[in-house]
Amino acid sequence: MLNNMLQTIRKYGMISPGDTVTCAVSGGADSMAMLWGMYLLRDKLDFELRAVHFNHHLRGEESQRDEDFVREFCGRFDIPLTLGGAEVTAGKKGLEAAAREARYGFFATVPGKISTAHTADDNAETILMHLVRGTGLKGLGGIAPVNGRLIRPMLQCTRQEILAFLEEYHIRFVEDSSNGSDAFLRNRIRHGVMPLLKRENPKFSLTVSQMAMSLREDSEVLEDLASGSLPEIPRLRLLPPAVRARMLERFLKENGIREPEREHIALTEALVFSEKPSARANLPGGLTVHRNYDTLTVSGETQALAAIALPMQGSVILPRLGLRVITEPAGSICNTKEIFTVAAGEKIQLRQRQAGDSIRLNVGSQSLKKLFIDRKIPAAQRCQIPVIADEKGVLGVYGVGANVDRLADSLPALQIRFEKIDNRATF
Repeated sequence: MLNNMLQTIRKYGMISPGDTVTCAVSGGADSMAMLWGMYLLRDKLDFELRAVHFNHHLRGEESQRDEDFVREFCGRFDIPLTLGGAEVTAGKKGLEAAAREARYGFFATVPGKISTAHTADDNAETILMHLVRGTGLKGLGGIAPVNGRLIRPMLQCTRQEILAFLEEYHIRFVEDSSNGSDAFLRNRIRHGVMPLLKRENPKFSLTVSQMAMSLREDSEVLEDLASGSLPEIPRLRLLPPAVRARMLERFLKENGIREPEREHIALTEALVFSEKPSARANLPGGLTVHRNYDTLTVSGETQALAAIALPMQGSVILPRLGLRVITEPAGSICNTKEIFTVAAGEKIQLRQRQAGDSIRLNVGSQSLKKLFIDRKIPAAQRCQIPVIADEKGVLGVYGVGANVDRLADSLPALQIRFEKIDNRATF
């Protein structure tokens, strides 16, 4: 077992001379074997050895027994020990997940690298759990040998090797009574499934763990190929599916989807191959992925522009757009994309585009729908573009210009002016 640990440490560069390595010790067989193995390797690898124990207070006197056992052992061999604990209660993801979160949260406060006692058997069980729930290449890669400050030097060690190692060195350990319960999926796999698979292949745990290590290396290569900024749609379509899926997964993570699921990636990929240049897909948390011609973007919930009656003289602020709209009698005739001098009716309003709206510019008349499409304005933004209209139709569109058919050619006339009050308006 010690040689397996040493090979794993060296293969993955887990420990460098001068490092501080803190072993997470529960008092069970696996963690005691790890602690003793690291104790024997500390001089050879030239690192400082420490230990940490977290008491979840879930098993009453038994939890205190475990803490006392670890304290006594570390004291006997002069291993510095950090103790922590909390009253753990089940959260949304269950008691097991809550305990893990509390434990690793405390581990993050201790110095150096954190060594955990995950074994080849743990790795095989984890992969089977992923298969039961549904997984991809990343899930088949099992437990990472190195994850930030976390190292797992026993991933190539089996339970049988660990027990033999403890017996050889006469190292005692304590049993966690909850390990006998089938309340958790891992225990049901450990007690019911693993024995059947080991009957077919006694080395099943090691075989699966080695497979996982290889698949994890393959996954890392694909992740490297998928690095960099998200390319435009034409290039995305040409990428191998495995690379494209990883690019889209990272894109979703960077834009607010903390844990993109397979269906979220599939929805986003469908946008890439959609024939509609302005297609979109709704995702959790009120987020929407938009296909804007050759690019993908993510936005929060889009609120359509509500209709507002405009005074013949006065101003209205549009805080969500960062705009002020001023209406007043024109002092001179001026027409730009933000200023319209028009012959208006008695009732004018600011609103979003409506079906049938059209405008004539210098190049001719066309519907606002076609105009927005031709100008490649994202579909999600079209309902927020201010349209000024009266009872006869469109007077002008912010960022586009006035309707030539409604321009005033002499005074008196009405002037409508948009002013930015911040930099949000980007139409």
